[in-house]
Amino acid sequence: MPRLERSFYSRYTPDVAKGLLGCVLVRKLPFGVVSGRIVETEAYRGADDPASHAYRGKTKRNEVMFGEAGHAYVFFTYGNHYCLNSTTENEGEAGAVLLRAVQPLRGIEEMQRRRGTDKLAELASGPGKLTRAMGISGSLNGEDLVTSNRLYVLTGTAQAEIAASPRIGLNVATETRWRYFIEDNPFVSHGRTHNYRTEGRVERGVVG
Repeated sequence: MPRLERSFYSRYTPDVAKGLLGCVLVRKLPFGVVSGRIVETEAYRGADDPASHAYRGKTKRNEVMFGEAGHAYVFFTYGNHYCLNSTTENEGEAGAVLLRAVQPLRGIEEMQRRRGTDKLAELASGPGKLTRAMGISGSLNGEDLVTSNRLYVLTGTAQAEIAASPRIGLNVATETRWRYFIEDNPFVSHGRTHNYRTEGRVERGVVG
């Protein structure tokens, strides 16, 4: 499968968030490769999104969100785990998609070792679990997902039912339904809400 191109990321953030579902996140580590199919995402924009890190403008922490699309935005949260995002929109306009969960495909034993569990559905079913399982830390903040040999995303090919819900863990913009996930997929995070609407059947792998 080919990588996602820059033009895939340089679009309206919710569209990128839906388009990433079914694609494959790849992390190359010193010992080999781990990968997983993306099954859950959340979209975040800029000044029009009070839930976003970029809502109040550019800072040293969020400057990657304002840069070129297709880069990793990695931040540390709750004092105990990292979150991985892919930047979106045109340069100068903030946007990022949080990768909330993947379905493990390759390097599963290494993911189990890193997570301390052999329960497959629990390995990467949440943003902190995902980064821990795949060895993703702040050292990858700003990494170019289009050209990197350490972290990148491959196109997907499967069709899937996409559902949408409010984003998880927020006390602002709670009416915004910018969390997307593959419906009935067992690898989606436990934060799932039943208050969602189906977005419809989509074709994977049409990018660029």
